[in-house]
Amino acid sequence: MTAPLFPGGVAVSHLQVYDWPADDAPQGSGSPHLHTTSTEAYVTLGGRGRVETLGPEGYAVHDLAPGRIVWFGPGVIHRAVNLGGLEVLVVMSNAGLPEAGDAVITFPADVVADPERYAAAAALPRVDDGATDAQVAAAARARRDLALEGYAALRAAVERDGPSALEPLHAAAADLVAPRTSRWREIWESSVGRAAGQTDSALEALAAASAATLADGRVTARDARPGPRRYGMCGRLQTWPLTPSD
Repeated sequence: MTAPLFPGGVAVSHLQVYDWPADDAPQGSGSPHLHTTSTEAYVTLGGRGRVETLGPEGYAVHDLAPGRIVWFGPGVIHRAVNLGGLEVLVVMSNAGLPEAGDAVITFPADVVADPERYAAAAALPRVDDGATDAQVAAAARARRDLALEGYAALRAAVERDGPSALEPLHAAAADLVAPRTSRWREIWESSVGRAAGQTDSALEALAAASAATLADGRVTARDARPGPRRYGMCGRLQTWPLTPSD
């Protein structure tokens, strides 16, 4: 019997938001980005901060403090800003898709429009290939700074012209990810699709007063991935192997 899926086919990670200063965020900021298929939630665990969003409501600021959850759907640009020791539990729908390229970073428009330039700007050197932690950190910070450059232009456009100013970025994002979607469907079917199928089977059985599916329950535990936290878009990440592809 295979291990049960993590609830709902979601993913979780523990995020320590970068303390790298930005012009308007002296205590630190992450890289603004959007997701093309996944909804993301920030469950604030400690510290203080905010998440800035660009979406159908225009530009908005949402405070982050322990006890507060903020979540945002596909297409909404979001930027985590650290106001002191900000740590969040990130809950992400469609486990496996963000890691497979679901996120699109807000680089300047000419970079996002060119798949090769975008790939080069988004990539980080790998420790497995001989890069030092300092080299990875420097590349992640340079990536963040380039994302902030594009984000500033997008924010100004949204504040001037309204949410329709995001349409060119959304179109470019769709072009970037289109070649990946066949692989995404395989990942989705093995996680979220499988979880939904299990619920469907259980409901069908229970409607017939059958307890057949209850005997399939199992218990699973997972430790965090070993080694140092990886450099994510918004900060240092601790992750868990929760999906069938992990």
